[in-house]
Amino acid sequence: MNDANVWLITGSSTGFGRSLTEAVLQHGYRVIATARKPEQLDDLVAKYPQTVKAIRLDVTNPQEVRAAIQTAIDTFARIDVVVNNAGFGSLGAIEELSDEAIRRQFDTNLFGALDMMRAVLPVLRQQRSGHILNVSSVGGLVAFGATGIYCATKFALEAISEALAKEVASLGIKVTIIEPGAFRTDFNGRSLAVPDQTIEEYAPVSGEFLKWMEQMDGKQPGDPA
Repeated sequence: MNDANVWLITGSSTGFGRSLTEAVLQHGYRVIATARKPEQLDDLVAKYPQTVKAIRLDVTNPQEVRAAIQTAIDTFARIDVVVNNAGFGSLGAIEELSDEAIRRQFDTNLFGALDMMRAVLPVLRQQRSGHILNVSSVGGLVAFGATGIYCATKFALEAISEALAKEVASLGIKVTIIEPGAFRTDFNGRSLAVPDQTIEEYAPVSGEFLKWMEQMDGKQPGDPA
């Protein structure tokens, strides 16, 4: 019987999520790897057929969040580590971002992670063990022009994580915040959303920041592997 820890990782198909999923599998752990397009994980399923199950998960869908947790229990009978990694950056001046863009940013980066935490806690409480890893950002510590909405989601995630850590400490459950800086992931590419229409007055601040982000793409000092 395989008694290796069971990891549930959101956003497993790209960036940090992909690198982490590969590393966890290489160390012999079992993984529920989730992504909006789980077929992007077919190579890992073929390589580790006994220890990974890839499933579809849009973290903004509460039903899919609960289904992912149930799949983990049905497949491996427990959950030891939950990694809230799924997310993206919606950057631009606060006035430039649409209502839809702002809500989508919060739904994914904050409420998706919050739904996962609340849904998995009954499992972890029953086990009297577990570890929740919430991927925040240095943007959870300080905000710059053009990052206000993105950083707001990370500030909130950090507050929730800090409070939850205190609430569950006596139950054998740990909560850890991860705050990456500049890494060579697809954050500046596919995981970055910018306004459809910009306002010229904000060009010296938000416009310059977005230009810098574009210039940094692929040149970040951090290696996710």
